[in-house]
Order: sequence, then C-alpha cells, then structure tokens
Amino acid sequence: MTKTSSTPALPCPCGGAKYSACCGRWHDGPEAMLAPTAEALMRSRYSAFVMDKLPYLLATWHASTRPSSLEPNPPDLKWLGLAIKQARSQDADHATVEFVARSRQAGRAHRMHETSRFVREDGQWYYVDGDLS
Repeated sequence: MTKTSSTPALPCPCGGAKYSACCGRWHDGPEAMLAPTAEALMRSRYSAFVMDKLPYLLATWHASTRPSSLEPNPPDLKWLGLAIKQARSQDADHATVEFVARSRQAGRAHRMHETSRFVREDGQWYYVDGDLS
C-alpha cells in the first residue's frame, strides 16, 4: 500500500478490517473526524501517520497542544503495526489509550510506547498529548 492510497479493499494500517470500513470512514466522507471513541481516534491517527494524512492529524489534535505543522514521513520509514494495550475512560469526555506502534527506518527497528490523553468537545474526540514509556 502506498502512503496516500485509500483503496477501500486494502487492509487498514491499524490492523482492523478493510480500510474503508475501519479508519477510512473517519478520514474521509460523511463520518470524517467523528470517531466514536478515543480508541477509534487513536487507531485512525495511527493509520493517518502511516498514510501521511497530515491535515487529518492536525484536525484531530487538540488546539491547546496542536503543532503548527507536521512533516511527512521520511521515505525510508516503514510503519509495521499498532497494538492497543489499554483504553480507559475517565468520564464521558476524557480518556487514555496506551499503545505500541512499531516502525523500521534505515534498517533499524523502532518501538513507540505511549499513553495518550484524549478529550471530547462538541461530540468530537481530540488527541491532547501523551507520555512515552
């Protein structure tokens, strides 16, 4: 799969079913940016990182911590998979998701282990920040 591909029949980068039935519906179309849970948003953000969907990443990043811009993936970076370790709701509008994202760059394996914080405002979930482990 190319980073910009959104072919509906392809598997979703987050490990879900078909892209169109998984993160693709949150990236594009009538349900765009309306992931129903913090975990669904986390998965869709991982897929957006894999596919270099930078506008989606910025739009789902809370304004209080959002960077002004993001750089595309380096050409030699390959995302290898996402594992959700734990998803917790603190209340109806606050949640955390612990995950491990694996990648390889220049022949070296990398592992990102983070507990991310999410907030829901006006019915939309946003990534706020996270703690790396």
